[in-house]
Amino acid sequence: MMSLSNLQKSSIPDIVAIHFISDLHLDPRQPSVVDGFLHYLKTRGQNAQTLYILGDFFEAWIGDDFSNPFTESVIAGLKTYTSRNIPVFFMHGNRDFLIGERFLEQTGCQLLTDPTVIDLFGRKALLMHGDTLCTDDVEYQNFRKTVRDPIWQHDFLAKPLEVRLSIAQNLREISKEKTHEKQYEIMDVAQTEVERVMADYNVDLLIHGHTHRPNRHELVIAGRPAERYVLGDWGENGWHLVCDREHGLLLTSFPIK
Repeated sequence: MMSLSNLQKSSIPDIVAIHFISDLHLDPRQPSVVDGFLHYLKTRGQNAQTLYILGDFFEAWIGDDFSNPFTESVIAGLKTYTSRNIPVFFMHGNRDFLIGERFLEQTGCQLLTDPTVIDLFGRKALLMHGDTLCTDDVEYQNFRKTVRDPIWQHDFLAKPLEVRLSIAQNLREISKEKTHEKQYEIMDVAQTEVERVMADYNVDLLIHGHTHRPNRHELVIAGRPAERYVLGDWGENGWHLVCDREHGLLLTSFPIK
């Protein structure tokens, strides 16, 4: 069962809160999203006491040694933001799992393990990117296991930049083709896996991205009510989940242009 009661398309109050975003898929071919994120840091993001980026921040990341005006602008924006003593926690997604120590040092972001449990104003919340919850997509899970292997990553990062760029482009094209071929349900999270993970971590709140299906879902875990918030992907609009003591959790869509 799901509810849209906390899913809104509006502005949020000017409050200091914890912000969660994911699936921006920043790409120089989508300058409006890049500009929208940088604007977010200067406006809505200023109300955050902490910002969590739960994966797929970039459309692709071929290594910290790759640099161009696009990556430099994003890194500079994040560095300016974290220099104001606003902690930013970054979690790898399926598109940017090669982000490493250099990027973290340049931006001031802190790496977050997937999954991670945090204290959210006295409530335990489980944070994930979300791709590991899609267990029905066996083909993807096998691919994920391959590219997350340290040996594979070491070999990939040892290749020349132009080779890595070519491989990344090919993988994106293959991913698009596979997405069109797969059934809608297969690419969503598996309910049994959601329930298993939440029970294993003894939480009644799960926050994740990946599926591009923003919503608030109600469920029951170990006999008690629970919630699963799915973050939205950025395009014509941005999405964030905001949490503070007074208002609780609010999943919001907002214009970025």
